Amino acid sequence: MNMGRNNSSHCTRRSRYTLSLKTKNSTTLAEAVAAIRALAWVIRSSKATTMMDLEIELKKASDSLKSWDTTSISLAAGCDLFMHYVTRTSALEYEDFNSAKSRLLERAEKFGNQPVQMSHYHEKLLTKSVLQARKIIAMLGQDFIFDGCTILVHGLSQVVLEVLKTAAQSRKLFRVLCTEGRPDRIGLQLSNELAKLDVPMKLLIDSVVPYGMDKVDMIFVGADGVVESGGIINMMGTYQIALVAKSMNKPVYVAAERYKFARLYPLDQKDMVPALRPIDFGVPIPSKVEVETSARDYTPPQYLNLLCTNLGVLTPSEPSVPVLLISSPP
Repeated sequence: MNMGRNNSSHCTRRSRYTLSLKTKNSTTLAEAVAAIRALAWVIRSSKATTMMDLEIELKKASDSLKSWDTTSISLAAGCDLFMHYVTRTSALEYEDFNSAKSRLLERAEKFGNQPVQMSHYHEKLLTKSVLQARKIIAMLGQDFIFDGCTILVHGLSQVVLEVLKTAAQSRKLFRVLCTEGRPDRIGLQLSNELAKLDVPMKLLIDSVVPYGMDKVDMIFVGADGVVESGGIINMMGTYQIALVAKSMNKPVYVAAERYKFARLYPLDQKDMVPALRPIDFGVPIPSKVEVETSARDYTPPQYLNLLCTNLGVLTPSEPSVPVLLISSPP
């Protein structure tokens, strides 16, 4: 009994170590990918002697990872998709335990796109699959960018940045309008990255978006999570941008990796786990004044045009999207 507790504790520590890699290289490593790699490591290092024990161990490790950040949609989605894909094989019912474990590990490695290795190259292996996904999305997304167009972006999405980089490297001539992204002004970080590419751009305060929308040809945003309805959960302000874009017939394109598709179905803005952030207005706020601190909103699928994923370009309203993505590796 103590051995089981120690093994579970060890797996948890290892999983948390793997997730901590994101902090060291946050621009390239997604926490969902780190979680997938950690769960694959659990299979390889497990001392379980039956499939039931192994599945219990995997479930505990998955729950532990998800508790690391209960507001992270991509982290929970990555864990759930791993459990669903890796254990979804009828061959496990007919093989001996060692063969079944090998089959699980084979599917786990296919899911993560890399063999599970423990070496000083581990971080490089962890980042490779997410970088490959971004390159695929970038190649698909840049096809929508044409010479002379103006693109509005909101938030600091590494996938959207990769799309813009790819378009610039293809010698396409375009202009970017970048929202400031209050309260943390995250748009400034994106503008710094685009400045390195010599892409013409203009910073907008968030409230200027409707005023400047007539100059926009398309909108590109990332996503914290893509839900089963085909809508997205993303940085606060995405919904209002999509509303304005819809009213002015401007296309909204979403760039999101496969592992960000979550088994969630929010019905409104309040129907999701709240993600809060502190807000500093720069002046004292009376104690009786309530401040809205929600960090993200939900944009329904009818306000989105296309989803650019590493599985292809999809329409948000396509009913087969959730089934297709849940049953496929990332």
